Amino acid sequence: MTVHPASAEYGIWFCRTDITDRDRLIAARWDSVIEARLCTQIENADGVSVSTIEHVMAALAGCGIQNALIEIDGPEVPILDGSAAEFVAGFVARGQRRLASPVRAIEILETVEVREGQASARLEPADTLYIDFEIEFDDAAIGRQGKMLNMANGTFVRELCDSRTFCRRADVEAMRASGLALGGSYDNAVVVDGDAVLSPGGLRHADEAVRHKMLDALGDLALAGAPILGRYTGQRAGHALTNKLLRALFAQPSAFRMVQCDSARSNRLPGVGVHKHDIPAHA
Repeated sequence: MTVHPASAEYGIWFCRTDITDRDRLIAARWDSVIEARLCTQIENADGVSVSTIEHVMAALAGCGIQNALIEIDGPEVPILDGSAAEFVAGFVARGQRRLASPVRAIEILETVEVREGQASARLEPADTLYIDFEIEFDDAAIGRQGKMLNMANGTFVRELCDSRTFCRRADVEAMRASGLALGGSYDNAVVVDGDAVLSPGGLRHADEAVRHKMLDALGDLALAGAPILGRYTGQRAGHALTNKLLRALFAQPSAFRMVQCDSARSNRLPGVGVHKHDIPAHA
């Protein structure tokens, strides 16, 4: 997979370089998302898809990159270590080019919320992007965790980008029995069993699980097509529910507006002010 720079207003697109007989470009947008298990998957009108895009999308958003072409020669983004740290390290090492075009963002004007059972996701007005998340699992190694962060000034890189995806050992065994996650290992996910963390080296953060859910949320919110100025609150929410929230938002025109950011607003967007020393040692 290779990430290329793109011109202003281009947005984020994936290109399946292994496809030759159909349209191989797929827009990284909320309305390209299709139903998938345990990840975010996008698909174009010709049925060409790319899955597990959430971590690279989070890295792009967290580094303030809004225009890019991602070439990939298969149907799934590499999982790497289960976090976004390696993507972030690559973007920061290569640097960014400021384009001669206004920065636009989506300002939330009214609260929008979606629910499914005990899970909920909400967007409400705020002067910059905040992510507030709460999870609860029976396994004592995770339990109940909550965290809220202002995503301005490189917060994603410092606080979230190295947090890995997590799962229960029973879930891994069930997926493998169904022919899924055959390439998965303790090197690309945090695996827990009751109160035990089975992955070598243990946790990177005591609350790594909720941090990873916040990472996923940023990646899924990046599919809005522009940075969001608002507060996202997720309770037991996953990829599908965050996409449902974006669909509800764009179905309610009074709930948002596209704004051109002045310097003060631009400086509050995720990715502004990121430095090499912000990158965790794991990257």
